[in-house]
Amino acid sequence: MNSKGITILGSSGSIGVSTLDVIARHPERFHVTALTANSNVERLFAQCLRFKPRYAVMPESAYANQLAKLLQAAGSKTEVLSGTEALEQVASDPATDYVMAAIVGAAGLLPTLAAARAGKRVMLANKEALVMSGQLFMDTVRDHGAELLPIDSEHNAVFQCLPMSTRQGVEKLLLTASGGPFRLWAAEDLPTVTPQQAVAHPNWSMGQKISVDSATLMNKGLEVIEACWLFGLPAERVEVVVHPQSTIHSMVAYNDGSILAQMGNPDMRTPIAYALGWPQRLQSGVAPLDLFTTARLDFERPDYVRFPCLQLAYDAHRSGGYTTIALNAANEEAVKAFLEGQIRFTEIPQVVEYAMAKALAGTPTLIEDIIVQDRESRVHSLFWIKNKKLSL
Repeated sequence: MNSKGITILGSSGSIGVSTLDVIARHPERFHVTALTANSNVERLFAQCLRFKPRYAVMPESAYANQLAKLLQAAGSKTEVLSGTEALEQVASDPATDYVMAAIVGAAGLLPTLAAARAGKRVMLANKEALVMSGQLFMDTVRDHGAELLPIDSEHNAVFQCLPMSTRQGVEKLLLTASGGPFRLWAAEDLPTVTPQQAVAHPNWSMGQKISVDSATLMNKGLEVIEACWLFGLPAERVEVVVHPQSTIHSMVAYNDGSILAQMGNPDMRTPIAYALGWPQRLQSGVAPLDLFTTARLDFERPDYVRFPCLQLAYDAHRSGGYTTIALNAANEEAVKAFLEGQIRFTEIPQVVEYAMAKALAGTPTLIEDIIVQDRESRVHSLFWIKNKKLSL
């Protein structure tokens, strides 16, 4: 069996750490060719010493220089690169077979596209790539013979429940959502939410940005858009179901009345191992689900009034690609501002709605147009944040 070379874009985050954990369980099947991180020098240094990649990348030269000095002192042969272009370089390197795309936010778009253009197996944990460039991204995957495997637990679950070669008989996709930490809060209490409360997810261990997105249900809205592109279905056939236990990760409903569900403990190593081994299954290190301990499964309809970000995502997808770019850019800026104490939790959807209204009509076909809309939407968002008022 030939060992597969893995590049991990975002190795210092939770997905990257989990990916390395799975890889370490199968040293005969996988080796690491490149690791990248944004600013966590210490964690990337430790990962380089253990997994001995050919390359390590940090976008900012100051962090890259720190890492290079540490590795040199340790006698490591890992070559340190810096700059955003280096991310694209390692994502498309001939020695890499699989790319784990786990950089959070718009920053992950270009290297993920580079991996697709190079015909890699792209294990997609960066949902923003499809939210921002859905048609362009899917065309790139098709035209360059890349493999696209979803890592988000919901999309990975759907992928496991779909027939291999056809969508025949599929009525709709049911994406499950935990409901976040404020599922039972009254609407009048949500303006008082603190960043510390928002990042305390009840079931999953995630980074701050994704945790806030889960609390607002924007994360689920982005997943709806991603699912539409991944599985070729309109938004009307992608439904969100609040499932507080996070035991069922998502479901597929069929025209004969059947619903197929993928279940398991809430641990990202399961979908990561599935993508690494596909079409085979690998040991992931995740404990098997104990149905007797689980005992019950609850389901609720999402509340679009208390959590308007979910409806905004549906609206954005129906409006076209420019609007979904605006949705994503505004949300990133709004979440950042909330975490920094500049706006309230309930003002996040207001920022997003304002930026969406400013977006161009239609869908861009060029990466340059995507980047321009992303930049302009951030300008509009920062204007709202600074002025704390809508001016639609």
